[in-house]
Amino acid sequence: MDRANVDTDLIIPKQFLKSIKRTGFGVNLFDELRYLDRGEPGMENRSRPLNPDFALNLPRYQGASILLARKNFGCGSSREHAPWAIEEFGFRAIIAPSFADIFYNNCFKNGLLPIPVPETLVSQLFNEMYAEEGYALQIDLTKQTVTTPGGQIFEFEIDVFRKHCLLEGLDEIALSLRDADAIRAYEAQRKRVCPWLFDALNSELPPA
Repeated sequence: MDRANVDTDLIIPKQFLKSIKRTGFGVNLFDELRYLDRGEPGMENRSRPLNPDFALNLPRYQGASILLARKNFGCGSSREHAPWAIEEFGFRAIIAPSFADIFYNNCFKNGLLPIPVPETLVSQLFNEMYAEEGYALQIDLTKQTVTTPGGQIFEFEIDVFRKHCLLEGLDEIALSLRDADAIRAYEAQRKRVCPWLFDALNSELPPA
């Protein structure tokens, strides 16, 4: 994605935000750039005309799992649908000089690895990628390194807790469920100490 300031409306246009299922957005990633017509929810995308000049439609980039981008990637509105669409399309990591803060945080919550690196290095990677078809980077999250086909290795920083969650495949819900026994024990203790709270709650619930 060789352009700066790619906003979330370009990543996943606003007309696709009606669903909150977290699935079904990959086919509409960069919809305005990938297709020659206007996309709408529920359209049959396989019959839509593709933009032959857009990178994701070129044969050499099919199956790519690393998205290389320019500065301020993911700016604009805070829609979590943007990382949903990127992840479902097949990308596992994004390398860019900088990211919008909310998008950056949303990536980690949805299993994506955003890697900020110096702008000069991103320009180098773009030049190498254009020059070599089949160009492939290798990311080692454990070692926090990216390796180029030529053997150059550069390191990146990542918060220890976020790194742990990505390696273990944990989101916020999964983290909470790891303490399920403690949560149930606390609820049982509260029922013994404050039974009237649960009586009041049950009285407000509709009949099954």
